[in-house]
Amino acid sequence: MAELDVFITVATERSFSRAAEKLHRTQPAVSQTIKRLEEELNERLFDRSSKAGRMTEAGELLFGYAQRLTQLKTEAESAVKELQDLRHGRVVIGANEAAIHVLLPVIKRFRQEHPQAQVEVRRVSSRHMSAEVLNRTLDFGVLTFAPRERGLHTVALGEDELVMLVPPDHSLANRKEISMEDFGSQTVIAHNEASPARDRVLQIYEERDTSINILIGLPSLDGIKRAVEMGLGVALLPKRCAHAEIARGDLAAVKIPPLRLTRQVRLVYRREGEMSHAATAFLQATKASV
Repeated sequence: MAELDVFITVATERSFSRAAEKLHRTQPAVSQTIKRLEEELNERLFDRSSKAGRMTEAGELLFGYAQRLTQLKTEAESAVKELQDLRHGRVVIGANEAAIHVLLPVIKRFRQEHPQAQVEVRRVSSRHMSAEVLNRTLDFGVLTFAPRERGLHTVALGEDELVMLVPPDHSLANRKEISMEDFGSQTVIAHNEASPARDRVLQIYEERDTSINILIGLPSLDGIKRAVEMGLGVALLPKRCAHAEIARGDLAAVKIPPLRLTRQVRLVYRREGEMSHAATAFLQATKASV
């Protein structure tokens, strides 16, 4: 590109001496650069007999391409600069529905600091999270357990626990805690997608040789919360995902000690390999938020 820059300057100024002055170089240095370019192309680019620095046919042809290449170089440099400034940066995060509520405060902080950056949260099963982060499909993942893979680091986002959610007029709404037998006898609304937390709850009931009355299965946490508000049953969900409803008085949370399953919510990322500018900034925002 340096040779083309010299060529464009000579062609624009129509003079080797004026081009040398503009480029802050000596005229022999400019002439030598043009000579090397002509030797590479095996074509004369300027008519040396013309005092006006007239280009040859080959020079005219090259001039058009050189201008386009210079414009592309400028655009490429601008695009990289925008990426460095996070104007075109993107962060991809894997999470399940419950983890979204933990992520939102971090996303808010990141967006306040970098309003042009993009954030994409994909619904990913916790079973596949570590593999997708290691395979670079995701920049980050959110888990409620420490990953076994050695190639991952984690940042603690906070603790969460499972609670029974009931409508405020439910007979158990004013209780601080109940037994798992009391919960199991209720009409239970559950997420119909398998998860480690659901598997653990079912295992506990099996170990205690008691039953749980799951009669309604729904595909989303919001759907489950709305169903509980309507009085269709009760649900065992992470408390964080119902903070707003509990604060408004739309739902009440009751503890079930054997089923609380207190968990540390973690942001997971690769131990090795370069991060994008956006991912690095998101990690910084995460650490500043906790």
